[in-house]
Amino acid sequence: MNGLLAMIKTPQDLRLLDNSQINELAGEIRQKIIETVSETGGHLAPNLGVVELTLALHRVFNLPQDKIIWDVGHQCYVHKLLTGRKERFSTLRQYGGISGFPRLIESAYDSFGTGHSSTSISAALGFAIARDYLKEKHSVAAVIGDGAMTGGLAFEALNHAGHLKKDLIVVLNDNEMSIAPNVGAMSGYLSRIRTDPMYSRSKDEVEQLLLKIPNIGPKVLKVIDRLKDSFKYLVVPGMLFEELGFTYLGPVDGHNYQATVNLLKQAKTCKGPVLVHVQTQKGKGYLPAESNADKFHGVGPFKIETGDVINSTGTVTYTEVFGDIIVKLAETDRRIQAITAAMPDGTGLRKFANIYPDRFFDVGIAEGHAVTLAAGMACAGLKPVVAIYSTFLQRAYDQVIHDVCLQNLPVLFAVDRAGIVGDDGATHQGLFDLSYLRPIPNLVIMSPKDENEFQHMLNTAVKFQGPCALRFPRGIGTGCVLDKEMKELPIGQAEVVRKGKNIAIIAIGNMVKVAEDAARILAQQGVDAAVVNARFIKPLDEKCILDLAANTNLLVTVEENMLSGGFGSSVLELLTASGLKTRTHCIGIPDNFIEHGHPKLLRDIYGLTAEGLVKEINMLLGYRSNTLKLIAD
Repeated sequence: MNGLLAMIKTPQDLRLLDNSQINELAGEIRQKIIETVSETGGHLAPNLGVVELTLALHRVFNLPQDKIIWDVGHQCYVHKLLTGRKERFSTLRQYGGISGFPRLIESAYDSFGTGHSSTSISAALGFAIARDYLKEKHSVAAVIGDGAMTGGLAFEALNHAGHLKKDLIVVLNDNEMSIAPNVGAMSGYLSRIRTDPMYSRSKDEVEQLLLKIPNIGPKVLKVIDRLKDSFKYLVVPGMLFEELGFTYLGPVDGHNYQATVNLLKQAKTCKGPVLVHVQTQKGKGYLPAESNADKFHGVGPFKIETGDVINSTGTVTYTEVFGDIIVKLAETDRRIQAITAAMPDGTGLRKFANIYPDRFFDVGIAEGHAVTLAAGMACAGLKPVVAIYSTFLQRAYDQVIHDVCLQNLPVLFAVDRAGIVGDDGATHQGLFDLSYLRPIPNLVIMSPKDENEFQHMLNTAVKFQGPCALRFPRGIGTGCVLDKEMKELPIGQAEVVRKGKNIAIIAIGNMVKVAEDAARILAQQGVDAAVVNARFIKPLDEKCILDLAANTNLLVTVEENMLSGGFGSSVLELLTASGLKTRTHCIGIPDNFIEHGHPKLLRDIYGLTAEGLVKEINMLLGYRSNTLKLIAD
């Protein structure tokens, strides 16, 4: 590695560079990020947009003594390059490599682990409280994007921080608005005036003097305050933050390194909470990302020359199937409404939004609101579909229970990215939804074995007169052909896809094909295995399962979910309640968080493959197989 970036061993080395060298370094960093993400995939546009801002933060703050908390954390690549991880940067999001998010165990420079949105101000305030209680001396800053500011948690934290008046800096990275030089100049002037110690002292002295004048003084002071507030509301864009108790500084061009450094230094001199408004451009420095920031927010490997994503197969994804089928269903059912929490593209709802704009609602990063909004719609006679990632639905758990299921309302949760997600790691693996949804009364939970069954389940779910969760995995499907007509599946009815007399494998979702492949291998070894596609996690097909248990020597459940409280647990509960003592073994994810890595590799590691399933069953049967070769159809 050559150039200025090679010289940066720690952030302190930035102090050795002048502004022209900083600009050169910014270019090298952008090139390094583009080259790496083009091979590993990752969050490109957010990181290209914060290069100068991150350089300025590390110039002003003294990490790791000072603390910087990155909201979500998908914009931390520059930070990682500056903090001793550039030699390992090629391992970004790869198994055993560095994470795409800040992690406490990865570096002392990562003050707080993140991955979900709107948490940074709460965490930073916690750091500030601890600092003051322990009588320590350091700065604490939260870096949060304008999108994350739509999350209610961010406003709860702002409200509390303003009340406590702790020394805290919130850097608002605004990458949606353009910078108007005249507004910026006025705001900069007002920022300097409001934070100037002489101004503050003079203001206090004038107020004290007026209050000493009987009768007239307080009235004059009230008039001045009203005029002052009216003027500020007209010219100061940060009045919302000022009313919450923050000193507002900015806006500043976040790609102007020196201006950003100056404003951050100014923020460090302020007492109490400060909000620094920085305006940046997502995808800065790479034209395809600048012109299509949404596409390059999170992207797979791509060709640098064109920006075209490298896709090794033409098979459609489950998300694409969902997007097409929900549009088709909406053609004949005007009650269907679509809701997303800031993920119209990621959830496949962009097509629906374009065709039915008056029936589409993007609520921002506000999952709890999305669910209760759907509850209100359903209570009033509509059929809302909440398209949401498994790992994000966790954030609306109370609303799912209290507002939807307790009232038995017909809301459909389209739970995308269920199971192993892969390269984004532990914060994004959708491995808990079966466990946290299964205990909720009234809720029907289903998962398809393939894209064709998926469309039938969607049709079934929108017709069901109660709450329903339809979970499906990330990525491509099996490539099967879709029936021309959609069916309505009987609620709670499993499907026997293969008969057998020695053992029975009951699988759910994308594990059904794994079970079928395993059964073919076992047949070559003389083991006759039945395979059942459970389809429904709740309600279970109790008759089917109990019949299998009564007529087999071994029952095996397979799921891409945590074993604790998951699908297998429900089968064990059923067998216990029925008094059957059939030998039963559950295969799934053990009691630990799953790190980042390619989904295929992770499934290999945790035995969620045909070969892994055969090996486990052979061990249970007391066999040792020399060959675990998958037999093709």
